[in-house]
Amino acid sequence: MAARKGADPATNFSLRLAIERARAANMPKANIEKAIERAQGKLGAQIEEIIYEAYGPSGSAILIEAATDNKNRASAEIKAVLNKFSGKLATANAVQYLFEKRAVIRLESDNPDQTEEAIIDSGAENYAKNGSTFSVFTKAENLISVQENLQKPGQKITSSEIIFEPKTTLNLDEKEAEKTIKLLKALDDLDDVFSVSSNLG
Repeated sequence: MAARKGADPATNFSLRLAIERARAANMPKANIEKAIERAQGKLGAQIEEIIYEAYGPSGSAILIEAATDNKNRASAEIKAVLNKFSGKLATANAVQYLFEKRAVIRLESDNPDQTEEAIIDSGAENYAKNGSTFSVFTKAENLISVQENLQKPGQKITSSEIIFEPKTTLNLDEKEAEKTIKLLKALDDLDDVFSVSSNLG
């Protein structure tokens, strides 16, 4: 999907991020190149990116990101899972406004104090610390620049991605939360779905 905005990773930060994640997962170079060509329509089927908005069984807000070469198939599969787990599709913009698109960079550090200084100087918006693990948050469009600034001091970046972060979270009782989690997992297991976000607390 990122390649549809341009095949040059130097000018397309979304594609650059996707390539970095593929390399981190040990994907062969030939497979990466083939995926880019497919996304640009050079290998036949066009891939379309779609965001579905939905409600969970207890009113939780859900965003479902899909990339598919068959919109009808993807929609039918998502609706079937929602129906099975007492969820339902929402109208356009009924859910998405509850989320903010952000970038998160996760890294490990042997020197937490030095890492905190590097994060402050990187241009990131804020961060969370858990022992030697840091989660660094910034605007989606600033992900590459912040990541590069963090790499300079030699931090060990373990992952970086763009997410839909809920502006507020919904707390449910254990039974209702379990139902919602089952729905989220079932949606995430669909072949055309590449990301599922929820405001479940």
